[in-house]
Amino acid sequence: MCGIVGYVGARPALGIVLDGLRRLEYRGYDSAGVAVVGADCLLTEKRAGKLANLEKALAERPIDTDETHIGSGTTGIGHTRWATHGGPTDRNAHPHLSRNGRVAVIHNGIIENFAALRAELEATGIEFASDTDTEVAAHLMEIALSAVHLENPGLGGPQALAEAMRRVCRRLEGAFTLLATDAGTPGAVAAARRNSPLVVGRGDGENFLASDVAAFIEHTREAIELGQDQVVLITPEGIEITDFNGATASGRDFHIDWDASAAEKGGYDYFMLKEIAEQPQAIADTLLGRLTEHGEIRLDEVRLTDQDLRDVDKIFIVACGTSYHTGLVAKYAIEHWTRIPCEVELASEFRYRDPVLDRSTLIVVISQSGETMDTLMALRHAKDQKARVLAICNTNGSTIPRESDAVLYTHGGPEIAVASTKAFLTQLVACYLIGLHLAQVRGIKYADEVGAVVAQLQEMPDKLRTLLDRMEPVRELARDLANAGTVLFIGRHVGYPVALEGALKLKELAYMHAEGFAAGELKHGPIALIDHGTPVVCVVPSPAGRGMLHDKIVSNIQEVRARGARTIVIAEDGDEAVLPYADHVISVPRTPTLLAPLVTTVPLQVLACEIASARGHDVDQPRNLAKSVTVE
Repeated sequence: MCGIVGYVGARPALGIVLDGLRRLEYRGYDSAGVAVVGADCLLTEKRAGKLANLEKALAERPIDTDETHIGSGTTGIGHTRWATHGGPTDRNAHPHLSRNGRVAVIHNGIIENFAALRAELEATGIEFASDTDTEVAAHLMEIALSAVHLENPGLGGPQALAEAMRRVCRRLEGAFTLLATDAGTPGAVAAARRNSPLVVGRGDGENFLASDVAAFIEHTREAIELGQDQVVLITPEGIEITDFNGATASGRDFHIDWDASAAEKGGYDYFMLKEIAEQPQAIADTLLGRLTEHGEIRLDEVRLTDQDLRDVDKIFIVACGTSYHTGLVAKYAIEHWTRIPCEVELASEFRYRDPVLDRSTLIVVISQSGETMDTLMALRHAKDQKARVLAICNTNGSTIPRESDAVLYTHGGPEIAVASTKAFLTQLVACYLIGLHLAQVRGIKYADEVGAVVAQLQEMPDKLRTLLDRMEPVRELARDLANAGTVLFIGRHVGYPVALEGALKLKELAYMHAEGFAAGELKHGPIALIDHGTPVVCVVPSPAGRGMLHDKIVSNIQEVRARGARTIVIAEDGDEAVLPYADHVISVPRTPTLLAPLVTTVPLQVLACEIASARGHDVDQPRNLAKSVTVE
């Protein structure tokens, strides 16, 4: 989710690159760096922290001569980082340099086979200066450039740079956008794209590269969207696109008609809408590289042995707000797959009730920011009681992962809107992976069984894209509900936490009274809330495999409809049993029951967002709320 910028032209590159990074800082703010081609040398600067730290370092940098001053070069690349491999430090900030210091590389994504490539390079005597996966690409670029020059002495500098990029890409696995410059090739930047965003900005005597059009929208409105597995070479004179094998290719030309503010949001009215749309890619990124060649689940940081995990006899999932609802869903999957008792606790209550913990207790703490104070204090209490702690987090190097015994990063990218959307889905995927990992380590599931579930998870991005394409009726319904006094949500099994999450989103964004209930509890009191026309959103499980659950909630729908409720039913494609009792049906792709929240939650996010917008509220920054809750 990092921000990347490249420029070639006649103007000083540094100012243009820094301006682009300012517009992309929402994509990552763990560190930032730049590389500018000088007089037969590369001039670089990088700093941990926000972009301001880099700008301060550049302002304090001494000026030697025009040829060696970083502000004088007209070819440059820049990066603002959302850390994945390696913490947010100066040494891990991009750009990364080759051993001879003449090639600089920046990267967005994850190189899955970096460990094998790193071992191969270290065996040749190359010493690594960072903990990142990106650095392998810098060293491979140097090696490839040398080979290209040796084999084709007459090949021009820019063409050699592009060929080296193609050779490197053919060796890489995973998702990546790469930009590279060479000290010996001023006026050229080579870039590549696989499963990660990259756009070209077409200028007059200058050209641009970026992960988002926001970076160059002040300079040009003409852009090219690159296709999958393509390499692009930009020079002041032109843009050349090939596939990874060198065959001529083309991108999709388009004109940008958004203003700069809208461009940062990808053309959406709100960051939340953009983040809802990003969920298919966010899930894919969370899954990327998790299954080893031996069929085992890979976590990011593990300071626990397999025996430690075999000794676990109880699990507590501890979280707040939306992350707490993630835990409620995860309980069903983890207990089903591992047969270990699993409890879900509000972090704000956990340590105050004096829970019974010991060395055989596993605490799973969930926090998008990694700084949530309630969750952090619960973690510390658990550590004091000698329990083992595994963190699910989206922010590399934050406090909660640092203080945990194991970490699984969601790699969902920054979430700017206060109300969480993609954080919820990526945390769910992370919980599923942890459940599968525990089941495998404990010998309950074989590698092929784990692989089968992972394969189902890998189908989810396409299912979500299909679902998002048919949300217009949900938006229309939301506008119709904007003046409702209250909205109720019901569900059973994993649908119950989804109902809670749907109600929470509506409270956060629309400032409406909304409540979520376990559907079976209606007759124990909440059904008294039903009045004529009361909207009730019903999350219906699949009739396949859980037929009894499905029949029960259909009965609940009939109960509320008989009392005058307006029923809004979320059901899987082809479920005709709900049709006679639904005033509105929102169909979602067929999905195994335990994984169903990944699709049933999305319409509720869209519903809440659209109702809030119709009521005239600030969707991204709802009143009284903050993105990271750093007080207890």
